[in-house]
Amino acid sequence: MGAGLPRGCIHRWKTSTPHAKINQLLILVHAVMTPNQERQLTFTVLKATLQALGSVVPRNVEILLHDLTQPERSVVAIANGQLSGRQVGSPILAAPEQDQGFKALMQAAEGQPGSEPVVLPDYPTTLKGRSLRSATAIFRDSSGLPFASLCVNTDVSGLDAAMAFLQHFQPLGAAPIATSNSEPAEMAVLMAEIIHDSLQRSGQGRMNKQAKVEAVRVMQERGLFIVKGGVEKAAEALGVTRYTIYNYLEQLRGEPAPAARD
Repeated sequence: MGAGLPRGCIHRWKTSTPHAKINQLLILVHAVMTPNQERQLTFTVLKATLQALGSVVPRNVEILLHDLTQPERSVVAIANGQLSGRQVGSPILAAPEQDQGFKALMQAAEGQPGSEPVVLPDYPTTLKGRSLRSATAIFRDSSGLPFASLCVNTDVSGLDAAMAFLQHFQPLGAAPIATSNSEPAEMAVLMAEIIHDSLQRSGQGRMNKQAKVEAVRVMQERGLFIVKGGVEKAAEALGVTRYTIYNYLEQLRGEPAPAARD
């Protein structure tokens, strides 16, 4: 441990508390690792954590690990994917409705300096008419760039939760109940659904500027603009240029965030 280190460093190591030693090790790790190495180490740790948690949580709790650098196939590990029909390789847009994880991602990318994780605990979402409670943690490298997210979704709707509980009493070796939505949705289909839902909520037909800005807000909340081509598709649907979409997004950044919806 002490080879090549100044005598003062060795003394501080020997006399420091266990918590202080962990902090010192983390400082040393960040000092010698590149951002890419940091990311690989983080993914290795999070995948092992997800695997361990996935072996003990009930079937109504879904845990996902996203690689934010490849949104078209962001899911790199998942437990209980039958809850949403997602699997490894699914796109990031195949998320529950009103998922504030995208809000946490924007905070990590723009709103909060530093490299500490951004955590958004216990917020409501919906999925195919079912009520969920969700939580998201966004991880950033030492340069402050977000690259990974760990998400937890719990189905709290009464009947589904009861069915998930009863499945624990299946005989050992019995196959789990098949779900009809086992195939991940295509990215293009997900983008079209987000745009359609945004237009429906904001009013179709001849929309004024306020309605268009509101539609862009909904698209932003659903994560459309973190995917390649999202701005262009939104512009086409609203009958404006992509520069107008950027102006709307800039306007939204200056507005207070809307109240959370239960």
